[in-house]
Amino acid sequence: MDIRNANIGIIGSTGAVGVEALKLLSEIAHPADKIQLFASERSKGKKVSYLNSELTVKTSSDESFKEIDVGLISVSSEVSKELAPQIVKNGGVVIDDGSAYRMEKNVPLVVPEVNPEALNKHNNIISNPNCSTMQMVLPLKPLHDEYKIKRVIVSTYQAVSGAGK
Repeated sequence: MDIRNANIGIIGSTGAVGVEALKLLSEIAHPADKIQLFASERSKGKKVSYLNSELTVKTSSDESFKEIDVGLISVSSEVSKELAPQIVKNGGVVIDDGSAYRMEKNVPLVVPEVNPEALNKHNNIISNPNCSTMQMVLPLKPLHDEYKIKRVIVSTYQAVSGAGK
């Protein structure tokens, strides 16, 4: 799949992570007509500026997801478990940033700088580790490659901002 021509759906588009996903898409000038924004009922109809256009936030339905090639999901696990299969059923690939699929056997946890090859081993759903793990494994990867780390003990203190805006 050529990501430059992919139809991308951002589910949770008005939350902190969804807003950042849209910013990243703008940095590569992904075409506005290839982006759909989805959020809860309270955000339905909201207009979001994107490059030289305006995107309208929608709510989700089976019909909404028919043309999505890549779904970027950043919502609660409950909502992700409901919506991700709809995207997959229609042939799309889901990248879930929540915990809904982190412990699923056939769903790879991917940190592109550490294990990009895992992207080749998915059943249309990809997950990522939590925020603490993602940043921790970046410096650990070269250390492990050189010295074979056997165990890491970590304590984290996370802000309430992990719950969204």
